[in-house]
Amino acid sequence: MTSVKQRLRTAAATAVVVAVGAAGLAALPGTASAAGEAVSVQYRTSASGATADQSEPWLKVKNTGDSAVQLSTVKLRYYFKADSGGASYRFACSWAVKGCANITGTFGTLAQPTATADRYLEIGFTSGAGSLAPGADTGDMQLRFHQSSWQTLKQSDDYSFGAGQTAYGNWSKITAQVAGRTLWGTAPAGNDPTDPTDPPTDPPANGASLFDDFNYSNHTDPRISANGWSVRSNSGGPGVPGATWAPENVTFSSTGGNSVMNLETSTAGTAATTEQTEVLTKATKFKNGTYAARVKFSDAPRFGPDGDRLVQTFFTINDLKAPMADDYAEYDFEYLPNGGWGEPSNILYTTSWETYNPDPWQAVNQHTESRQSHSGWHDLVLTIDNSSIKYYLDGQLFGTHDAAYLPERPMSINFNQWLIDLAGQTSTTPRAYDQQVDYVLHVKDQVLTPAQVAAKVGAYRSAGTTFVDTVPGA
Repeated sequence: MTSVKQRLRTAAATAVVVAVGAAGLAALPGTASAAGEAVSVQYRTSASGATADQSEPWLKVKNTGDSAVQLSTVKLRYYFKADSGGASYRFACSWAVKGCANITGTFGTLAQPTATADRYLEIGFTSGAGSLAPGADTGDMQLRFHQSSWQTLKQSDDYSFGAGQTAYGNWSKITAQVAGRTLWGTAPAGNDPTDPTDPPTDPPANGASLFDDFNYSNHTDPRISANGWSVRSNSGGPGVPGATWAPENVTFSSTGGNSVMNLETSTAGTAATTEQTEVLTKATKFKNGTYAARVKFSDAPRFGPDGDRLVQTFFTINDLKAPMADDYAEYDFEYLPNGGWGEPSNILYTTSWETYNPDPWQAVNQHTESRQSHSGWHDLVLTIDNSSIKYYLDGQLFGTHDAAYLPERPMSINFNQWLIDLAGQTSTTPRAYDQQVDYVLHVKDQVLTPAQVAAKVGAYRSAGTTFVDTVPGA
């Protein structure tokens, strides 16, 4: 790896930010799906003024159907009018019965702006939120959002805001979707959704594939190399100059009945004590198709003081043969639990690279970001066909990137965890951070839905298959 991973700290004029989810939603309250699922949304506000430092939509989701609802399939949208065309917003969770770590919040732009709404806050749930039995609700979710600048925001012209809602009550101006079907609420006019048909869950039978359950004993297990992986030990970037890439810090264990790979990165505040980790395929033979992994990001160290500018990743990449070479390609999931590259706190990036020049810095890329905690297990899916690159987080579309960033040459598949620098935490007290990986999957030249990915992984595990690689060499 070269120093390519240092690049986001410099704003690139050619970078394009993609809004997360830009379509509005609408449906009649309480509309049930054919599967017997139905939900309702209750709302109250603890900031009822026409203006406020921050908006505080407190929510509850109730299962009003006759079958259990997995909260990871639920998305809520709160619609509002931006205070200015260039305003940006930040989401936070103050407290929740289900745990704030299990609640996500991202912002999007409506396709058909109205006088009371041109943005929305979308609330989602991680798998750790569990499910709702019929009749059960989530309990309190004390949520809030504010302008990035902390300027006073105007609420009185926001579609979903209710000044009189100081106690919980059903609120149809917030929409709810379950597995892509709108089951509650009415979106602002002109943003009516078209309910998608359920995607097929049976993955295609053909298609060359790589699957690894990471069922190994330790970093010296000869099957790791035999199965095409390299546990990095050579020096160089990305990360702290002079740091060590430590193979012994890649370990394997069993969690929840599945084998798990753990990448540990540690430091005591100096380059000499900094140990980073990376696992990558030896072959660069992966191009179009589907890439998927289940990864556990961590916000806090396993021990020691917090605050290091850490990068936790799943990505595919090839080599830059010359500055601005147009056959370079890289596609990243990168989580920064403590910020970095000019960001003050948690941020998840997905980035598609066309090329770059390391000196003087110039980048041609497109990225999508989500500024919130993503601590915990996540299903990450990347698809590449001949028209676009799509990134999915926990079954939901996270970002779509343009055909200009499609790969020209095959790539390797990589996981690494490293420190941008040592300025985020200057303590000399030892600390260590963990990133875990449950599995990785690549299906050559086939675009699978997240549901198809889950079904394919489930089929491998049901058959007792821990590794397969039928992807031909480049």
